[in-house]
Amino acid sequence: MCDESQKLAPLKEAKARYDATVAKVLQKMPERRAQFVNTSGIPVDRVYTPLDMEGFDYLRQLGMPGQYPFTRAVQPTAYRGRYWTMRQYAGFGSAEETNERYHYLLKAGQTGLSVAFDLPTQIGYDSDHPLAQGEVGKVGVAIDSLWDMERLFQGIPLEQVSTSMTINSPCAVILAMYLAVAEKQGISFDKLRGTVQNDILKEYPARGTYIFAPRPSMRLIVDIFAFCTAHVPQWNTISISGYHIREAGSTAVQEIAFTLANGIAYVDAAIKAGLKVDDFGPRLSFFFNSHADFLEEVAKFRAARRLWAKIMKERFGAQDPRSLMLRFHTQTAGCTLTAQQPLNNIMRVAFQALSAVLGGTQSLHTNSFDEALALPSELAVQVALRSQQVIAYETGVGDTVDPLAGSYYLEYLTDQVEAKAQEYLDQIDRLGGAVAAIEKGFIQKEIGASAYRYQQEIETGDRVVVGLNKFQIKEEKLRDLLKLDPTVGEKQVARLQELKSSRDNAAVSQALAELKTAAQGDANLMPPILKAVKTLATLGEICDTLREVFGEYEAPALV
Repeated sequence: MCDESQKLAPLKEAKARYDATVAKVLQKMPERRAQFVNTSGIPVDRVYTPLDMEGFDYLRQLGMPGQYPFTRAVQPTAYRGRYWTMRQYAGFGSAEETNERYHYLLKAGQTGLSVAFDLPTQIGYDSDHPLAQGEVGKVGVAIDSLWDMERLFQGIPLEQVSTSMTINSPCAVILAMYLAVAEKQGISFDKLRGTVQNDILKEYPARGTYIFAPRPSMRLIVDIFAFCTAHVPQWNTISISGYHIREAGSTAVQEIAFTLANGIAYVDAAIKAGLKVDDFGPRLSFFFNSHADFLEEVAKFRAARRLWAKIMKERFGAQDPRSLMLRFHTQTAGCTLTAQQPLNNIMRVAFQALSAVLGGTQSLHTNSFDEALALPSELAVQVALRSQQVIAYETGVGDTVDPLAGSYYLEYLTDQVEAKAQEYLDQIDRLGGAVAAIEKGFIQKEIGASAYRYQQEIETGDRVVVGLNKFQIKEEKLRDLLKLDPTVGEKQVARLQELKSSRDNAAVSQALAELKTAAQGDANLMPPILKAVKTLATLGEICDTLREVFGEYEAPALV
């Protein structure tokens, strides 16, 4: 310790001289603002040196890539073996239209599919439900039955692609449809690779596409864990999502804190249901936002990896190294896109994508520049995909693992983000865990307060958004936006009528009755849901059967 102090003594003297020089400079030329802070409210100092890293223990805090605590990467060689999976989130209108977009993207070099579902599908309604009117196919593809799922993946061999599906409350039904399509293609379940989001807890404070209350929803999630562990071993059974928490207005610190708190709740629930942590732990995955503050985002990803490794090892006693690895998908921040000067979004997305890569993401979606105005056009999607390809093949940032490691500022910031996230996790534990924290409105209020502060900063001009509150210009409207077929709803309803008149309705009724009986007990619900799907029971019929048993959740008023 004495040797370390002696080595730092000259640096302390140099820092003191620097501070004195700065004091004189500030008298003549003040800095842009009195205090610099990042989006999480962490103060950003003028300069960082080894003085900010006193006591830094490389092996304890960083370690080697692919080794505990996985701060630097979950794989020893990171992108030197292969690049991250390049996914473009896509889904609109009918299954046929979306299938056409998938073939276009695969031809353009995309390496994985990512399915967006329309709002009725996300909340378990068929396209002919009164509440679905005007929403069919608008923000994603409409999927009512196995027929639609077959059309969605027409001509796409499922054993050759990795498929991500952003679906939560009716996740078990959508996954069952995907499995049934694979079966029809003659593909065994153990050959399938992909991810279902299946993260209901973030829906209550951040998105609102829930059907059932938290506790029966948790049962469905654990049933998927157990079924896939036994039958679909390469499938990621959950993508624990901070993305939507950030889109709702959280800070970077809150994003990883609330996401990992939800992860803890899922692991707890699975263990209580009799699963062993190392049986399902390796198939857990995460989904994060990549926002505007470039270095804060890189630090966030590194801090999240280290924190999750500690949680799984120290809290849950996981022994398999794969259970300790926080593997994650990233999407650039939709909430940062502007309708004003939309071509600026190309640069925003590129920088956000680069921070995700420097943070070590396993897969990446880049938003399209026209998304603040409409669903993405083919040109905008191509530009978004090309931004990933330029980063991968031209910048060289994937040639060495964790290239920003050792930066005095980045290591300090990684430590700060982790420490502040841990404070939130401790607070949530004191409230009784993530489910209790949601039921008490704690997480909702924290996100709401952060969103309000961020918006206030934009409105006062303290936070500059180029083209929105500064550097405005007179501009023409963007042309060639994607226009949806206005008759998609009518066509979906007609297809549903055809399905219901041609299927074996007695078999459907029998399958739904068996599902209801299973839901009233404690059996795993995936087998009866899969059976119902194969009889051509619709998404809405299956979800309505579960509604009869579980009821529907209504969010409490927050005061």
